[in-house]
Amino acid sequence: MRTLAWLAITSLCLGGAWAVPAKEERRKAEKPKADLALYENLDLDNYDLTLDNYGEILDLSNYEELYDYGDLAPKIEVGTLAPRPKDPAALPNLGATAETPKLKPPTIASPIHPAPIPAQGLPSCLLCLCIGISVYCDDADLEHIPPLPPDTTYLYARFNRIGTIRASDFTGLKKLKRIDLTSNFISWADVDAFRRLPSLQELILPENRLTALPDLPHSIVRLDARLNRIPSTGLRPEAFQDLKQLQFLHLSDNQLDYIPAPLPESLRSLHLQNNNIQTMHEDTFCDSRDHSQIRRALEDIRLDGNPINLSLFPNAYFCLPRLPTGRFF
Repeated sequence: MRTLAWLAITSLCLGGAWAVPAKEERRKAEKPKADLALYENLDLDNYDLTLDNYGEILDLSNYEELYDYGDLAPKIEVGTLAPRPKDPAALPNLGATAETPKLKPPTIASPIHPAPIPAQGLPSCLLCLCIGISVYCDDADLEHIPPLPPDTTYLYARFNRIGTIRASDFTGLKKLKRIDLTSNFISWADVDAFRRLPSLQELILPENRLTALPDLPHSIVRLDARLNRIPSTGLRPEAFQDLKQLQFLHLSDNQLDYIPAPLPESLRSLHLQNNNIQTMHEDTFCDSRDHSQIRRALEDIRLDGNPINLSLFPNAYFCLPRLPTGRFF
């Protein structure tokens, strides 16, 4: 009996030892079949993984379900939390926002009125541009000369609508050296509008509507009254004789009938073109009684555009360094 029991136990152990290798071999044989079943739906001949067909080849819709991310979540230990305050009122109110200050609407009960304009009008430094001793009022739509600062030395009021020049416009301006009123509507200037300016050297009045010239101060060096309507009767007799500093006299494009002689010895440039001058006296430029006279300064005389024939007055130019410009036939 004891022998039979021993034989039975021995056969069971040998059977179990043989079964383990058999299972292992059977599992290895089944695994390739399962792998083939997994890939038999894939077209390996046309397999081309690109960014365009990436979603078609790999199903990513349940990608997150295949992997459990719970074990990667950070664990918070309760002991590291800040203690809760005993007073609930000490907790900050996270829902509350800072209150934006509200601007008060402007009141319309008492509107602000601009400061009253003085009776004499705005000073030129509000209407114009004042830079140092110069005042620039160009193209400022002015109808008269504005009040000027007492130290004004140079005034430019071109391209406006100024119609008249009053004697009071420049009162007290003892430093004024240059006045430029080019291209305005000036048709009249008071006789004393400029005569009382002791420092005036340049008076520039072209492109206006003047029919007469006012008296000029003895300090004048340059007078430019081109493109006006001044006839010979609009000039005071011997208007320029006593102007010992006059060097530039430009009266072209007016209505003059004769040359405004006598002319001062200081004169360098005389422009009378495009007038109605038809004749001249032999003493207009030179002293016919003194043939040794030489006027070296007067070297620029323009008489072109006039009906005068300069060749008819050969003795009128002997003292000049150059013949006048004009018609000699």
